[in-house]
Amino acid sequence: MSRYSALALLRGALTGQRHWQPAWRDAVPKKSYDVVIIGGGGHGLATAYYLARHHGLRNIAVVEKSWIGGGNTGRNTTIVRSNYRQAPLHNFFEMALKLWEGMSDDLNFNVMFSPRGALFLGHSDSDMRQLAERGDALACDGIDAELLSRDQVAKLVPLLDMADTARFPIQGGMIQRRGGTARHDAVAWGYARAADALGVDIIQNCEVTGFSMAGGRVTGVETTRGPIGADKVGICVAGNSGHVAGLAGIRLPIEAQTLQAFVTEPVKPMIDTVIMSQSLHCYISQSDKGGIVLGGDPDQFPSYAQRGLAPRLEKTAAEAIALVPALSRLRMVRCWSGTTDMSFDGSPIISALPVDGLYLNGGWCYGGFKATPGSGLAYAQLLATGVPHPLAAGFGLDRFARGATIDEAGVGPWPQAR
Repeated sequence: MSRYSALALLRGALTGQRHWQPAWRDAVPKKSYDVVIIGGGGHGLATAYYLARHHGLRNIAVVEKSWIGGGNTGRNTTIVRSNYRQAPLHNFFEMALKLWEGMSDDLNFNVMFSPRGALFLGHSDSDMRQLAERGDALACDGIDAELLSRDQVAKLVPLLDMADTARFPIQGGMIQRRGGTARHDAVAWGYARAADALGVDIIQNCEVTGFSMAGGRVTGVETTRGPIGADKVGICVAGNSGHVAGLAGIRLPIEAQTLQAFVTEPVKPMIDTVIMSQSLHCYISQSDKGGIVLGGDPDQFPSYAQRGLAPRLEKTAAEAIALVPALSRLRMVRCWSGTTDMSFDGSPIISALPVDGLYLNGGWCYGGFKATPGSGLAYAQLLATGVPHPLAAGFGLDRFARGATIDEAGVGPWPQAR
């Protein structure tokens, strides 16, 4: 460490970093904006950034009821991948993955994207057949997917229980080597900083309590910091989509459920890829701090609580230990929960709503974080032009009335994380 760096570190320690400059302005609401985006998470901030950068809009506000990144953006397991079976999904997420690959350079902010690979395990002949079908579908659209034998999986992740007598015997797997993880809070901070530099007002501690209407059209939002006029309003509030849309009298085909995860004490590197399962809803990765991050099933009943249930944690831990027995030696140090938008077909909604001037970005189920840049890019185009992005054209709200659902597993929203 240089002398200058050491002195700077000492200065910060003694002054509480008071010399640091804020990364974005703490904006005061103006009377009106061209676009108001409700929700200061990754999706809302990305939308504002792309509106300003790609569409030249500057009179934009992002309103957040608490603090930037304090919702689902800071309450997930940070997995990034595009290896879905359905073409509308894998093509959209592939666009997002390509944005992830250049995001740090684009934002001039290190989002700590780590393409360590995303591995799906197969536990049966049926699993392996489905993974092969998924891989073929991805390959047809030019997206990388590599089917692995049992021996290749064992070499890639030596700590997996590869015994024939294992609780969940492993027959092989499929990996997307470009997949991986990113730092969730860095993503929010990076987009907030970049959007602010382009003139976007980021307004924290500003909860939307209603909508202003005139002639069947939205004209603004009512907030805890007073009314704010707007030509267009975009809802981008993750697990609270149903509640906020309800303020405008709109009932969405979305149910809010609680999804939780937890992290162990930090240890030396032991898992250098993301591990998932074709049959189990369990996913495992190791954070940059060394903790093993684990996630599993949602609580599977409607809830807006940002806390989970012990039986879900127990089930996730049991599955993870069955796959990687060495995890049984570690202590859990923290758990958290987010409120997810569970759409009726398990796929997102990026769409105009029945009220003129009002738009929705929601229904992401388990896939919200990995979609962040693609979601923002597509939503910005819809808000700016009224025309859906070509890769998001199938995610309109009207698909439910038309019977044109996009159902990855063929049975509704629950298994979509697979």
